[in-house]
Amino acid sequence: MRKRVRSALFATVLACGLIATPAAAAAAAPGIEFANPASQALFGTAYQEALDNLLRTNTIGYDAKYDKSGLLDPDTGIVRAGGGYNQPWTRDASINSWNATSLLSPALARNTLWAVVDKDAGGALRVQQDDQQWDQVVWATAAWHHYLVTGDTAFLGDAYRATANTLTIREHATTAGFNAKYGLFTGASFFNDGIAGYPAPPADATESVSTGSMPWPGVASGMYLSTNEVYYAAYVNAANMAEKLGRPGAEVAGYRTKANALKAAINDHFWNAKTGLYNYQLLADGTRGAYQEGTGLAFALFFGVANPAQARSIVANAREMTWGMPDTFPNWARYSDAQPGRHNAIVWPLVQGLWAKALAGQGNQSAFASEVARLAKLADGNSGFWEIYNGNNGVVDGGYQRLGDTVKFHWGSEPDQTWSATAFLDMIHTGLFGLTFTDRGLVFTPDLPAGWGDVTLRNLRYRNATLTIALHGAGTKVGSFTIDGRPAPGNAVPATLTGDHTVSITLTGAAAGDRDGDGVPDAADRCADTAGTVGGCPAPAHLEAEDALNTGGVKTNVNHTGYSGRAFLDGLWAQGAASSFTLHRASSDPATTALTVRYANANSDTRTMTLSVDGQRLRQVSFPKVSDSWDDWGTVTFGDVPLSGRDPVVTLSYAPGDTGSINLDWLAAG
Repeated sequence: MRKRVRSALFATVLACGLIATPAAAAAAAPGIEFANPASQALFGTAYQEALDNLLRTNTIGYDAKYDKSGLLDPDTGIVRAGGGYNQPWTRDASINSWNATSLLSPALARNTLWAVVDKDAGGALRVQQDDQQWDQVVWATAAWHHYLVTGDTAFLGDAYRATANTLTIREHATTAGFNAKYGLFTGASFFNDGIAGYPAPPADATESVSTGSMPWPGVASGMYLSTNEVYYAAYVNAANMAEKLGRPGAEVAGYRTKANALKAAINDHFWNAKTGLYNYQLLADGTRGAYQEGTGLAFALFFGVANPAQARSIVANAREMTWGMPDTFPNWARYSDAQPGRHNAIVWPLVQGLWAKALAGQGNQSAFASEVARLAKLADGNSGFWEIYNGNNGVVDGGYQRLGDTVKFHWGSEPDQTWSATAFLDMIHTGLFGLTFTDRGLVFTPDLPAGWGDVTLRNLRYRNATLTIALHGAGTKVGSFTIDGRPAPGNAVPATLTGDHTVSITLTGAAAGDRDGDGVPDAADRCADTAGTVGGCPAPAHLEAEDALNTGGVKTNVNHTGYSGRAFLDGLWAQGAASSFTLHRASSDPATTALTVRYANANSDTRTMTLSVDGQRLRQVSFPKVSDSWDDWGTVTFGDVPLSGRDPVVTLSYAPGDTGSINLDWLAAG
């Protein structure tokens, strides 16, 4: 349950154009090119949308009220949390810098990290203090990562002081502090700041105390997997910082000792041999909760909390939903598939991104490919990156929360969420291209699934070098690695490299998977991953509207009845909104067809849209009123539509001169 800051002031700021992209963030962004047109349409489209989200939509100007650390550059902006959240927020600032901003715009990431740091009464740096302690602690991991990406030792010195002071505060806290009996830290789980993310107990069946998590005594005194893993990583990275800065050996050893003790306590109290997973919670009275926590399992894998055997068990036994790794799982008794909790059995892209990072690190190519494809489809089918999606049908959905005996409040899901977008960017950078940052350079461990085709990432800035990175073949095993055509040792780019260079990597060992289950191996399947669908190559005779590429605010919805498939599309309410359908034909010969569209129109008059094929405007088309109810659907047929090639794209758009404002259910050709 993220805090809401929507206000008239924010609306005025937007209207007046005060949210702008500062010069520091306006440098040329990378671009991605897949040789496979279907991969470019799915993954390339999502990648560009994610870049726009981070570097334009959610980059705001410098604001002195965030400069409590005194370390911000007034000429550089900061990254806000996203639509509806016009602040950086500690956890969002940390996650977004870690996921992507430190790589794509180091100055922007640095400012954003300092924007959530203040000083105590004596002037000592600390991560800003609030009632969400896990936010303060994850900052340390983001700060160490920022150093590894940039090599900025001046930043590192200040970051170490902020990290050390913050850990000391947390160790001595009376609320959400250290429980010596268990050797674990107490307080809410890393991601679940709403009580919908907790079973009963510590919640009750009606969530009668608060919709937040920390007001619940059982949460505040409980111990949670992800939060303790975040503390473990903070200790490890504090030790790394201290060592790099030449601090006394006892100081370094002190952090490592605390990290090792915490890791041992996590494995002692959370590992469940019966389920083959880590438990989610441990209450103060010793009650264990054998539930699944997506972030906790991901952290266990890539922070190295799990040993190799445990890691294999996690990958084998973790449960995913149709549209990705859920936050917590399964449904608590007070929620259901029909009304999923805001933090329970529902999909947040942030969690998907962390899970995909973990899967790539384990070399599980098929599962990694599926998670990346799911998020790309969710973004491409909903005009960008939203906050939360229903895990069963992929519809934009903020989830439910109890407010008493009979009332469940249905949250909205906010658009343009930065950490949803940076989750996808990290899937591409860390997963697909295998970018691994070390003090000495950039190491590559790519993961290119079969069927995606060769891919090139251009104009990627790394310290003082600009890289073009080309992946060939498929798999996780590096067959050859060259820089500017010459073999390079260690599959790495040295941190001292300057200028423009081309990295070329040939991969082998990809499994002959069949992600869509159509009997065609991925490497030979032109529709192994198709935008919007979970799997398969939809026949042009019936294309569900929710499987289209949707832009300009068009999104999935289920708030009316009578639709087919898993949802319908709304959001065709303003110029620029569009839905594009790829017709996967058996022949590439030119042809003329009729298109039938099922739609809803409860307006008082006929509405118009523009019909285009392969980007070329064909004509304006009309959608007569169906009834006075948006629950009623009608069809209209447009004849003489020319097609060419095997995969023509038909688009219905709200163009200048159109009146739009309809809902779409499906399109059929022929």
